[in-house]
Amino acid sequence: MSETTEDPNISPVALAEPLRRAIGERYLTYALSTIMDRALPDARDGMKPVHRRILYAMRELRLSSTGGFRKSAKISGDVMGNYHPHGDAAIYDAMARLAQDFNVRYPLVDGQGNFGNIDGDNPAASRYTEARLTAAAEALMEGLAENAVDFRPNYDGTLEEPVVLPAAFPNLLANGSSGIAVGMATNIPPHNIDELVKACLHLIQTPDARDETLVGMVPGPDFPTGGVIVEPRANIVEAYRTGRGSFRLRARWQVEDLGRGTWQIVVTEIPYQVQKSRLIEKLAELIQTRKIPIFGDVRDESADDVRLIIEPKSKNVDPEMLMGMLFRNSDLETRFSLNMNVLIDGRTPKVCSLKEVLRAFLDHRREVLNRRSQHRLEKIDHRLEVLEGFITAFLNLDRVIDIIRYDEDPKAALMRENWSRDHVRAMTEADYVSPPPGEGALSEVQADAILNMRLRSLRRLEEMELLREQDELMKERAGLADLLDSDRLQWAKISEELKEVRKQFGKDTPGGARRTDFAEAGEVEEVPLEAMIEREPITVVCSKMGWVRAMKGHNALDAELKFKDGDEGRFVFHAETTDRLLVCGTNGRIYTVQASNLPGGRGMGEPLRLMIDLPNEADIVEILIYRPGQKILVASTAGDGFVVPADEVLAQTRAGKVVLNVRDDVRARVCRPVAGDHVAVVGENRKVLIFPLEELPEMGRGKGVRLQKYKDGGLSDATTFTLSEGLSWKDPAGRTRTETDLTEWLAKRASAGRMAPRGFPRDNRFT
Repeated sequence: MSETTEDPNISPVALAEPLRRAIGERYLTYALSTIMDRALPDARDGMKPVHRRILYAMRELRLSSTGGFRKSAKISGDVMGNYHPHGDAAIYDAMARLAQDFNVRYPLVDGQGNFGNIDGDNPAASRYTEARLTAAAEALMEGLAENAVDFRPNYDGTLEEPVVLPAAFPNLLANGSSGIAVGMATNIPPHNIDELVKACLHLIQTPDARDETLVGMVPGPDFPTGGVIVEPRANIVEAYRTGRGSFRLRARWQVEDLGRGTWQIVVTEIPYQVQKSRLIEKLAELIQTRKIPIFGDVRDESADDVRLIIEPKSKNVDPEMLMGMLFRNSDLETRFSLNMNVLIDGRTPKVCSLKEVLRAFLDHRREVLNRRSQHRLEKIDHRLEVLEGFITAFLNLDRVIDIIRYDEDPKAALMRENWSRDHVRAMTEADYVSPPPGEGALSEVQADAILNMRLRSLRRLEEMELLREQDELMKERAGLADLLDSDRLQWAKISEELKEVRKQFGKDTPGGARRTDFAEAGEVEEVPLEAMIEREPITVVCSKMGWVRAMKGHNALDAELKFKDGDEGRFVFHAETTDRLLVCGTNGRIYTVQASNLPGGRGMGEPLRLMIDLPNEADIVEILIYRPGQKILVASTAGDGFVVPADEVLAQTRAGKVVLNVRDDVRARVCRPVAGDHVAVVGENRKVLIFPLEELPEMGRGKGVRLQKYKDGGLSDATTFTLSEGLSWKDPAGRTRTETDLTEWLAKRASAGRMAPRGFPRDNRFT
C-alpha cells in the first residue's frame, strides 16, 4: 500500500479553479504582454522594444555613424544575449528592416551588404552583412548618458536598458510603424521630418492649434518609395483628426515617345510596401487573362532605380485610359490604412489624432530637457564643490603641503582644518602673502580631489584657470536654474533643438525633400471597360429628332444620308471612337457620351435620350468633342452667359452636370468652343454687339453675366472670333462673307448693339 504525500490541511477544492477564469487570466497576461512589449509602438520615441534594444546594443558596441561596421551576427547576438531573449532570426529581420531605405523613410541602421531589395528578396545571412548606426539613430539616443530617461533591469537583471529613448525628432510619424496585437492593431505611414518639425513648432506657439492647421503643415504621408496620393484633402483631414482613415496611393508614371507615333509608359515609382516582382507577376497575369484588351506587354528595366515599361496593344490607345484600367486591376494603386493606435504614455493603448501624437512627443522632449538640465546642474554643483576646494588649497598652499607631507591621515586633517576663503592669491610676481586664519572646513569630496591633484597643477597659472572655470560654471548654472524654473524658456530651448533637427534632416539635406506628391481628387477617374477599344475614325450623325449613329471612317460631311420620315439631319461631324462627346441641352445641363457607345451607322441609329437623362421637354443645343483644356462659351435666351472650362463639365453619370442655371421660360441657347479674342452676339431684334472676350467671367456653374441688353425678345446666337481676322457668316445664297471693319459694332458688354450688317442671315445665326 503506497503512502500519500499530500498535505492533509489543504482541501482538494482549494486547488481547483474554473477553466474559464484560468484561461481568461492567462490569456489576458499574454494579451497585455503582446500589446505592450511586441506590437504597439511608444508614442514618445516611436519604438517597439526590439527596435529600441537593437539601437541601444549597437550604441553599447560603439557603432557610431562615422565609425566602422560590425558583423550583423555579432549585433544580433549581443541583442539576444543582453536585452532581447528571443530568436536571433527575428532580431536580425527587425534590424535589417531598419536598414532598408525602401521600407524606412529615415533608416536607423546603415547596412553594408545585401539587406534585401524592393523586389521582395530577403537579406543575406547575418554572417555576411555588416552594420552601424545612422545619424538619425544617434539623434534618437542623444542624452542617454545624461539621465534623460529611466532605465530598467534587463531580463536577467545583470544589465540595464532604457525604458524609452530621448528621441530628438518624432520618430513615430517620421518612420511609421505597423503591428498586430490581441484585439487591436496599428498602422502608421512615414512622414517628412521637415513638415513634422514645422507642425511641432506651431504646436509649441499655439497649444490649441486646430487639426486643419496641422494638416496644412503635414499634408500627408511621405513614403520612402514616393508615389502620388490621390485622396481628397477632406478625407486626409478627417483621418488625422480621428486617427483612423486611409490614403489612396498611385504609382508615378509618364509617357515616353518612341517616335513614328509609338509610345510606351514608364513607371518610375511604385506604391509603398508593394513588391516589384509580385507587381510584375500580377500585370503579366492581366495580359494572359486578357482582362485589359488594350494592355500589350510589361517588362522590368530597373537597375538601382525603378523602371517598369508598359506597352499598349496599339499606338491608338489612350494612355490615361490604359493606366486607369491598370490602377483598378493591379497594385499600381493601393490604399494605405491609417490606424494611429499607440502606447500614449508607455502603458495605455489609445487611438490618437495627429495633434495628440505630436503633443505626446513634445511633452516627452520637455521631460528629457528637464532631466538633462537637472543632471547637468548636479554635475556643475559637484565640479563647483571641487573647484572651491582647489581654490582653498591654492589660498592655503603651504599649510596643505605641510598636512600632506607630515600628517599620518592627511584626508582627515584636511577636513578638520579651518581654512581661509576670504582672500584670493594675487597673480603677480610678488611673493604670496599667507592669508590670516579663517573659517570653513573641506568636504570629503574636496579633500579627495586635493589629495588626487597632480603636482604640476600647482603652477601659478592654474589658479587663474580655476577661477575662470568657476565663473563660467556659475553662469551656466544660473542659466540652467532659470531654465528649470521657466516654462517659456523650456519651450524656447525645445524649439531651438527642433530647428537643429531640421537643419540636419530637413528638406534641404540629401534625402530630406518630400518624395510623395499629391493630386486633386478630380483626377481620380474610373475608366469603363467598354471604353477599351482601339482608336478608329467615325462620322457622328444626329438628326433633328435626336436619333444618333456613328458611321465608320471619315465620310464627306455633305453626303446624302437617310433619316426617318419627317426627320432630317442636324449634327454631322468627324470624331474617333476614343472621343468623349459633350451634349448640351436646353435645360442647361451638359451630358457626357462615349463615342464608342454610339450605335453603328447601318440603320437610323437610336434616340440619344436612351443614353442620357435628357427630359422630353428639353432639346439638344449642341454636340461637341471634348478636348482637354478647352473652354466653352455658354449662353441663355435671356442674354446671360459665361465661359466654362471643358474639364469641369465632364460627367460620370447619365444625369450630366448642371452648367447654366435657367428657369421659367429661359432656355440654354449657345454652347460653342472658345476660339478667338472677341465675342459676337446677335439678338432676336437683329442687333449685333461685339466686345472683348476678357469681359466674360470664367465659371464652373451659374447664371452668368449679361451679354447684350434687349427691350423685347432675347438672344439669338453668340460666337467667338479673332478680331484681326474679321467676323464671318453665310449669306442667304450660301456664300461665306467676312466683315473685317467691325468698329461700328464694337462696344462694352451688355450694350444694345447695332443693326446687323447687310447680307446677315435671316435666321440670325452666325453659322
